[in-house]
Amino acid sequence: MLKVLTVIGARPQFIKACMLSNAFSSESNIQEIIVHTGQHYDENMSNVFLKQLKLPNPHYFLGTGSDTHGKQTAKMLLKLEDIIISEKPDIVLVYGDTNSTLAGSLAASKLHIPIAHVEAGLRSYNKKMPEEINRVLTDHLSTWLFCPSNTAVKNLENEGITQGVYQTGDIMYDAVLYYKDVALQKSNILSDLKIAPKNYYLATVHRAENTDNPQRLTAILEAFRQINETVLFPLHPRTKNKIKHWNLENLISSSNIKIVEPLDYFDMLAVESQAGIILTDSGGVQKEAYMLGVPCITLRDETEWIETVNSGWNHLTGADMEKILEAARKISVPKAHTPLFGDGETSKSICKSLMKFNKTI
Repeated sequence: MLKVLTVIGARPQFIKACMLSNAFSSESNIQEIIVHTGQHYDENMSNVFLKQLKLPNPHYFLGTGSDTHGKQTAKMLLKLEDIIISEKPDIVLVYGDTNSTLAGSLAASKLHIPIAHVEAGLRSYNKKMPEEINRVLTDHLSTWLFCPSNTAVKNLENEGITQGVYQTGDIMYDAVLYYKDVALQKSNILSDLKIAPKNYYLATVHRAENTDNPQRLTAILEAFRQINETVLFPLHPRTKNKIKHWNLENLISSSNIKIVEPLDYFDMLAVESQAGIILTDSGGVQKEAYMLGVPCITLRDETEWIETVNSGWNHLTGADMEKILEAARKISVPKAHTPLFGDGETSKSICKSLMKFNKTI
C-alpha cells in the first residue's frame, strides 16, 4: 500500500487536489491522507470549494489562518512535522507555490520523506514574490516534479534539475474540462447579476505586489473605472481590506463596476467562460482564461505562464493605467488556440508515475 500525505491550503490547491484525489481513489493500493493547513480559512475561500468539488474530508485541519509569511509557514511546519511523524507516509505531495507548499516540503525533507510537487518548474524570476521563493525551494527539494508545460521543464533543466521531471500537462485543465459544463448548468450568477454573456469584463486582484502598493492599486482601480464596459469584480478579502486601508473606496463606487463577494468554483468558471475579457493578477485565472478561450490582461510585470503571452491570448500591462486601458481597447480573440496544457489526463499521468514508486517499496 502506497501512503500519500497531501498538503493543501488554498483555493487553487483544492481544485487540483480534487482531480488527483479522484484518481487515487480509483486505485486500491493507494491510501491518501489529506491535510488542510487552513491558509484560506473563511467560508467563501475554503469550505464552499471543498463541498462543491466533493473533495474527501481532510483528515487533519491545522487552522493556521492569516499571518505574516514567516509566522504562517512556521505554524504549519510545526504541525506538519508532528503529523508526518505520526502517519509515516511514503510520499508527501504538495501543489503549486503557497506557504502551505513550502511548509509541507520543508517538513518532509527534514524527515527524509520523498516529495512530489504538482505544478513544478514555474518561474517568474521575480524573487520579491513570496510564491517564487516557495516554488524554487520546493522544486529543489522534490523527488517527483510534475510540470504543466514544456517551458516549466526547460526552467528546471536550466537549474540543473533533470531527474524525476515529468511533463504531465496542467491538472487545472483536467478540472476545467470536467466541470465547465456542470458549472454553466448549475450557476445562476449571470442572471442573478442581470449581465449578459460577453457583455462584461471580469477582474480579479489579490497579489501583494498590487494590493500592498497604493500607487499600483490606485492605477488598477482607476483603469477599471475608466473602462467603458461593465467590470465584474469579485473582491478578495485582502483587496477589500487594502482598499479600505488606502482610502480608495471611491474608485470602486463607479456605476460600471459590479462588486461581488468571492465566488465559488462553479460561479467563477461560469463568469470566466462568458466574459468578454479577463483582467487579473492571478496565475490560475490566466490559465483558465486561456483554457476557456477568453482574452486576458495580466496586471503584473511578468508571468509564469509565458506561453499564453506568446500565443497572443494574454497581454502583460503591469499596474500601468494607460497600458491597461490601451490593451482593453485593442485586445481581440486570436485565430489560433493550441493545446498548451496537455490533454486533460494529467491526474491519471501523475497517479501512474507515483504507482511505479509503489512497486519498489
